[in-house]
Amino acid sequence: MNEQHISIISQELSIRPQQVVTTAALLAENATVPFIARYRKEATGSLDEVAITSIRDRLAQLEELDKRRESILKSLEERQLLTDELREKIAAAETMSVLEDIYLPFRPKRRTRATVAREKGLEPLSLLIFEQRDDVSPEVEAASFIDPEKGVETIEEALSGARDIIAEVINENQEARARMRAFFEEKAVFRSKVVPEKEAEGAKFRDYFDWTEAIAAAPSHRILAMRRGEHEEALTLRITPPEEEALSLLNGIFIKGENASTEQVKLAIQDSYKRLLSSSMETEMRIVTKDRADREAIRVFADNLRNLLLAPPLGQKSVLAIDPGIRTGCKVCCLDRQGKLLHTDTIFLYDSGKNAQKAAGILQELCERDQVEAIAIGNGTASRETEAFVKSLSLAGSPPVIMVNESGASVYSASEVARKEFPDLDVSYRGAVSIGRRLMDPLAELVKIDPKSIGVGQYQHDVNQQALKQGLDDVVISCVNAVGVEVNTASEQLLTYVSGLGPMLAKNIVLHRNEHGPFLSRERLRDVPRLGPKAFEQCAGFLRIRNGENALDASAVHPESYHIVEEMAEDVQCTVKDLLGQEALREKIDLSRYVTDAVGLPTLTDILSELAKPGRDPRAQFETLTFADGIEKMEDLRPGMRLPGIVTNVTAFGAFVDIGVHQDGLVHISQLSDRFVKDAHAAVKVHQHVQVTVLEVDLERKRISLSMRDNPDKPSAASPSAAPAARKGPEKNKKTEGRRRPAIEQYDPNNPFVKALKGKIFGKN
Repeated sequence: MNEQHISIISQELSIRPQQVVTTAALLAENATVPFIARYRKEATGSLDEVAITSIRDRLAQLEELDKRRESILKSLEERQLLTDELREKIAAAETMSVLEDIYLPFRPKRRTRATVAREKGLEPLSLLIFEQRDDVSPEVEAASFIDPEKGVETIEEALSGARDIIAEVINENQEARARMRAFFEEKAVFRSKVVPEKEAEGAKFRDYFDWTEAIAAAPSHRILAMRRGEHEEALTLRITPPEEEALSLLNGIFIKGENASTEQVKLAIQDSYKRLLSSSMETEMRIVTKDRADREAIRVFADNLRNLLLAPPLGQKSVLAIDPGIRTGCKVCCLDRQGKLLHTDTIFLYDSGKNAQKAAGILQELCERDQVEAIAIGNGTASRETEAFVKSLSLAGSPPVIMVNESGASVYSASEVARKEFPDLDVSYRGAVSIGRRLMDPLAELVKIDPKSIGVGQYQHDVNQQALKQGLDDVVISCVNAVGVEVNTASEQLLTYVSGLGPMLAKNIVLHRNEHGPFLSRERLRDVPRLGPKAFEQCAGFLRIRNGENALDASAVHPESYHIVEEMAEDVQCTVKDLLGQEALREKIDLSRYVTDAVGLPTLTDILSELAKPGRDPRAQFETLTFADGIEKMEDLRPGMRLPGIVTNVTAFGAFVDIGVHQDGLVHISQLSDRFVKDAHAAVKVHQHVQVTVLEVDLERKRISLSMRDNPDKPSAASPSAAPAARKGPEKNKKTEGRRRPAIEQYDPNNPFVKALKGKIFGKN
């Protein structure tokens, strides 16, 4: 293991080197992050999933750096350019940019102006001028380099060639590049302008037609917005610092005095900056800012996804699910307590009174026959009308009527997963099944859908797709393992995300379950084909078996620790079941008695906590949200109304809230609280129930502006993402400055707000 890597990570994360070593070793053995965090606390010093993930990702970055380092060394060695000094510099480089700066002068390159000048024999002249001696006259010295055969006809041609060489030397100077890089990071600004004659075509980018903003302060969504505008050829985008300050910085590095040679060097500096260095730095800043924007967008997406996946489940209830529709009718599905499909039907509510009467009869019959305990209605078209109709009926058992965010249901219904689950079921009914199951257990159902189709992302198609997939997979894996999975009822898709499994083993578990019946103990998992000792070690603690042969199989206690619990039970003279059921017995346990070299207090404490709540779902208690009666469409809204809602998406610039009118409203970050809010996620979470005040309703553009402040009319504190560092053009209009938010939310087709602008239903696919 690379000791330098260990030292770097240890310092960056402020943890002991040994924690890095042991975590890295476990990762190298293909141990998963949830497993390490939950069952190897003694080895890691109780590092959490965030720290372990950081170690994993940083190790990968450093390994990439080492690969590039080796490649550079090999290239230099092959071309006989490697010196001991150069090798030391390369070995000491801590970042990719520093490494590339060192390599730049030696990098094979196409013929440049400097290359041509060297071929003409002008390098000695450039060196002489670069020294900036008072006793040297550049013109006099240049005269001796005139050689028509080499293409040097005049003194000026000689001087020009010498300056080309100096310009390249300046561009490749490590100190100059490092200082210029820092200068760009601190002082550079984004400048976006509309491409001439693209005003109409690029109208969705109009807020960036004449836009200036410091790159250090630009939020993720505006960076991605400008880049998309550039990609669609509606905008030109530049990253530039104050040119005079940049030249002054370079002069401070390379100017040694004031003489005739100095003037030549100044000209070379100007040329180097304008022709070489500025464009190189701009390219780097594009990469740096894009990476920063990607990381922030992925973080936002991951936070939203986590909150959505961990939304409170209704639990095992018999559910009647309705996917509302007008022309094609409402698709109805009945599900038993395990989510098994019992019945499908279609009801029509809107064509005639006879249809409504018939629909009422069907629903009454189904609720009575299947003993329906809850009714789930998708929040798409005609959802509120359907809800009102169902609530008007006197149904058997008076089941609660619950609105369910159907985002991604249509994606699931047409997916390969859905076709495997319901090969003979019409695609229109599969969406209703998904809605019903999503109410029962959001996590179990949502893992079947690509996270990018769930409707909680921010500019997901603009970010690095590999990084996005890694980030979202980490979230899904974390959530699935935090909750635990009932192995005898879980779908293949859900099992896939269990620590140590994956698609093949998940499929084998389901096949074994179907062939041999339910698993009666965790030990029986060893009978699954290709599920070896390592996979068993990784997955066993996260799989649950209710009413199995061993009471501990329903808990998060790992089988490797069963003997400890048995010893505890023996010491207090009771059975393991007694220990699980009686707090008084657990209070008699002295954990210090069971400490060994392999098992410490962190694990023992976890075991005792688990015995108190074996297999208990860590998710919050389910709460029903009821939208305001009589508020079913945008036309019903009036400024000043106080309404209940549910947060459907959180972005860098605010939160979207469903208030039951088929159109999500935006609570801008400045309206999330009476206090200053830097990060919207600190104020609200996806699926959170909130009270909002209607500020403005724009029927024409399908926009709803909301507030969560107690005093919405009172001027709010400024928000870092609400306003840029600098504005130009119409953005300085004080009448519109507070309302106009130049951001990608106004046009991103993957962003829910754009769907709002287009009059689409949030989350409808």
